[in-house]
Amino acid sequence: CKGYDLLLSLMLSRSLEKVGGEPLVSSDPGVISSADRLILPGVGAFGDAAEKLRSTGLGEAVKDFAVSGRPLLGICLGMQLLFDESFEFGRHEGLGLIPGSVRDMTEKVSGLKIPHMGWNSLDIRKADSLLSSTPEGTYVYFVHSFWADCPEEYITSTAFYGFDVTASVSRGNIYGCQFHPEKSADAGLEILKSFCRCSGTKGGASC
Repeated sequence: CKGYDLLLSLMLSRSLEKVGGEPLVSSDPGVISSADRLILPGVGAFGDAAEKLRSTGLGEAVKDFAVSGRPLLGICLGMQLLFDESFEFGRHEGLGLIPGSVRDMTEKVSGLKIPHMGWNSLDIRKADSLLSSTPEGTYVYFVHSFWADCPEEYITSTAFYGFDVTASVSRGNIYGCQFHPEKSADAGLEILKSFCRCSGTKGGASC
């Protein structure tokens, strides 16, 4: 898993460089606190990741960053960690930055392969700053077995896979993508470019 984490970090870093960003991969809370914007990526199990955030002080660093009003983006497991809790192999506490819980997709669908893996199209619910250049029906790349069950007011897009899966969310300066922008070709680059243009505020974000 650590090797896969590193690979995804490299892919994400290269994608950000392509859109003019200057990414710095770090697990240092001090570095995080001084960043202009923050991306929380992730693969693997929610419980392990949440415990790692707690034990290293990174969880508090991420929450302090969110409160500052600067743009924060969670990707895949990183998005799921933004919520109150997850029921992946037990109950685990999340960062509590967006109301909601993370649940097993098999509770909602049958007869479909889980994990939900591959390209799927987005149903845009709200054209927020992150999705400002993303047309309705854009295809992006998913790899996940759990989904975010949250109030509709925070859902900015969904993807249909037996039911309307939460594909992206936002709450003020806090954003989340269940899909992987760094694996979503030009569409993903546009989303990362929009994030790089965001200048956060506590009440929202402007790009």
